Parts: sequence; C-alpha cells; structure tokens
Amino acid sequence: MNSFDEALRVIRIEEAWLRETLDLNSGSFDSAVEVLRNARGKIVVCGMGKSGLVARKIAATLTSTGSPAYFLHPAEGIHGDMGILARGDAALVLSKSGETPEIAAMLPALSRLEIPVVSITSRRDSVLARASGVVLLLPDREEACPYNLIPTASTTAMMALGDALAMSLLRLNGFSPDDFAHVHPGGVLGRKMLLRVADLMVPEPLPLVSEDAPLTEAVEVMTGHRGVCITADGRGRLSGIFVYGDLGRLMKDRVDILNLKLSEVLVRNPAAVSPRDLASVAVAAMEKRGITSIVAVDSEGRPRGILYLHDALREGVR
Repeated sequence: MNSFDEALRVIRIEEAWLRETLDLNSGSFDSAVEVLRNARGKIVVCGMGKSGLVARKIAATLTSTGSPAYFLHPAEGIHGDMGILARGDAALVLSKSGETPEIAAMLPALSRLEIPVVSITSRRDSVLARASGVVLLLPDREEACPYNLIPTASTTAMMALGDALAMSLLRLNGFSPDDFAHVHPGGVLGRKMLLRVADLMVPEPLPLVSEDAPLTEAVEVMTGHRGVCITADGRGRLSGIFVYGDLGRLMKDRVDILNLKLSEVLVRNPAAVSPRDLASVAVAAMEKRGITSIVAVDSEGRPRGILYLHDALREGVR
C-alpha cells in the first residue's frame, strides 16, 4: 500500500464516522445546544489526552464566536482548579470511553454545583453518560489507526460536533461580523474585519460630471481620477458611472465618439456600497462583478467616495 492509498483509507473511515455521528445525534443535538445556550455563566470544556486537545480547540472556538468558554484540564481540576466552576455554568465533557478516571472524579463537583453536563462519548452506559443531561454519541466503530489504538476518527468526530455546537450558538445568539471583529483585532483577520469602506475610499472631491457633458469632457475628468467618472441626478443621488473599460469597448464598436454625450454611454444603476460597510464586503462585490472600483453612497444615495480594488488589496483586504 502506498501513502496515498493509506490517506484514502483513513479519510474514508473518518468520513463514515462523521456521517454516523450526525445520524446518532439527530434527536439530541438541539437539546445540547439549548443547555449550552442557557448557561448564565461560562461553558467549561473538559477532556483528557487527545480529547483534551480537541476540547481546548472547542473552548477557543466558542469564546471567539460569542459563547464565553474555558478549558479545564481534568487532572488539574481535581487538584484545585475546579475552583473556577460556579453555579450557572454549563459543562461540555469529552471522553470516548466515558470512564476516564480524572473526569469521573470531577462529576460529583459538577452535580453539587448543579452544572448541567453535555457529554461527547461513545458509550451511553458509561459513568460520564449517566451523569449527563444530554449525551452526544460517537459511533461504535474502529479508529482509523490500523491497530485501533490511537484516537483518530473519534477525535475528528468530536471536533466536528464542537464546531457544529459553536456555529449553532453563533447563529442563535446573532453573533455578527462586527462582533467577530471586536474580538479579533489583530493580524489578517483583524484587518479584514475592522477596515471599513470609509477607511480606504478616495473621498470628495469626486469625479462628478454632468450627464449632458460631451464625452470628451468626461474623458478629461477620468484621466485625473484613475479612469473613473460618475454622474448624479437632480437630488445629488448617484445616477451612473463611466470608466476606461467602457471607453475602450466604445472605441472598439464605434468609428467616431467625439460627438457623443456622456448620457448616451453611461452605465446606469451602478454597483454601490455604504461607507460603513466592511471593506471586505466591497471587495467581494467588485470581484463578483469583475470591476475595479465601486462608489460609496450615503443613506440618501449621494456619492461620498470611491473605493478602488487595488487600494483595498494593497491593505491586505481579501
């Protein structure tokens, strides 16, 4: 067996685990989400060994998406760290066997503080499952490890359930891109989520041209404004746009363009964004339409700036 064949075997096993995990929890998943959502305090996530590594990631995902969570190492917990627990918390506990000694030793404290437990385990008759209000079951299958020893497919299924719980809570709690930006201010994510159109757009004076102007006048204005000119109606609202690309297509199709008025060749109802929009949203709109600039308008539809794709990409917005 070559390495790719082994990869194929492992991924197919893990795929089967994921599908069965979904089927096993169709009746309990909603209840698990409600238990975690109703926590007045934090969500305490526990697991030992490989399950503990997954639990750390789940706690981080929950915290970064609007559901404050804390990873509690069970071994440290039974040696004093359970002092972090409080009434009003909820617990998400991961153990494939459901018989992990350190976790079993924690369960009385959870019960004493009336902390509801959601467990992820493969055994409904385990110590952990019996102490849980909601059990999310893992399949009774062999791991992807050829000796059925190393946690592989089981931890993949745990991770998927954790992601599903976090995303369900995100939606139910109305956690928005703006909320995400406030807890991710650094790095590429922060730049993508915090920069607004207003931060990057070229403001007034704008390349505004009368619709009745000769096309030659519009071309002169475009030359000084990066190949773009725009028009407005009698109320000052954006009414059209004309760019170098439109000029090139026009010259390809017509012999004489010198006598044309701008109104005859304008692109009507052009794409527009708000200065308050995320710059990443504006970039996505430009890429979808195959354009390199977009007009920012206020709530009345009046142009307030132009965002150029090149400027946004230069600032790391994707």
